[in-house]
Amino acid sequence: MHVFVTGATGWVGSAVIEELRAAGHTVVGLARSRDAAAALAAAGIAVQRGSLEDLASLRAGAAAADAVIHTAFNHDFSRFAENGAVERSAIDALGSTLAGTGRPLIVSSGVGLVSPGRLITEDDVRDSNAEVFPRDPESAAAAAAARGARVSVIRLAPSVHGEGDHGFVPLVIDFARRHGVSAYPGAGNNRWPGVHRRDAARLYRLALERAAEHAVYHAVADEGVPFHEIAGVIGRQLNLPVASVSGADVDAHFGWFARFAQLDARASSAKTRQALGWHPTEPALLDDLDSAAYFNSAAAVPTR
Repeated sequence: MHVFVTGATGWVGSAVIEELRAAGHTVVGLARSRDAAAALAAAGIAVQRGSLEDLASLRAGAAAADAVIHTAFNHDFSRFAENGAVERSAIDALGSTLAGTGRPLIVSSGVGLVSPGRLITEDDVRDSNAEVFPRDPESAAAAAAARGARVSVIRLAPSVHGEGDHGFVPLVIDFARRHGVSAYPGAGNNRWPGVHRRDAARLYRLALERAAEHAVYHAVADEGVPFHEIAGVIGRQLNLPVASVSGADVDAHFGWFARFAQLDARASSAKTRQALGWHPTEPALLDDLDSAAYFNSAAAVPTR
C-alpha cells in the first residue's frame, strides 16, 4: 500500500514510517522544511513538500496515495487554539480529497482530549459541556466521515515514550532540574496513560491494514500511571526531593504546563486489543523512565 504520512519526521510519525516500511508498504512523507525533506530523502522516503497550512499540498499527497495517516501537530502551546484550527482545516482537506474513494484516513487524537477524570473507552466521545483542550481533531474527522470519507481515529496516550522522547515526561524532568524538586500536583493521584512509541506505531499499521471505517482505537499500554509515581522515579534518578505542590505553587513549578501536569485521563484499550489483536510488548512507562536515557540530557522545551 502507498501511504501518505503527515508529521513524517515527528516523534510518532517517524516511528509509523519505520513500521510501515518494515511491513512492505511504501511511504511518502510530508516535509515542511528543507532539513526535514533532506532527512526523509536520506532515509529513502519519498517527499511531499508542504505543511498543515498548505492545503493544496495536503490534497495532492492524499490524491496520490492509497491511504493517509495524519500524525502532524504544531506543539507550540502558546498558539494552542490557533494550531488546533489549522489541524482541523488540514483534516478537512484530507477528508474531502478521500471522500467517496474508500481509501482510509487515520487521524491522530489523544485520550486526554475526550473526558478526563474517569476511565475513557473507545466508545466515549468528547463531552461538549466539559472544559476541554482547544484541540479537536475528532470533530473534523467526524465531519469528514459524514461527507463519505473512510475515517478512523487513533487516540494516543499523553506519554508516548521511548529513547529519544522529547514530549511530556522530559518536560517534567526539566522542571524538576530547574526547581531542585520533583513535584506532583496535589496528592499526585491524577493518572497519565502511557504507550511506547514502537507499540503505538504498530497500532497505526494494524489499523491501516484492517481499513476500519468510523473506528476509534486507543494507543494505551498503561491505563493510568499516578503522577506521584512518575515524580518519584524522576526524584530518585536526579537525587532530588519529591514533594506535593498545590494552588499557586502548581503554576509556579510547572508554568504553562500546569494544566497538562494535572491531567487525569485513565483510559482503557481493551476494545482496541480485541479488534486488532494489538498487544503492547515494549517497556511500560515507569520501566522506560527508570533508565539513564531519560536523564542524559535536558528536555527540549517547546516555545512558549
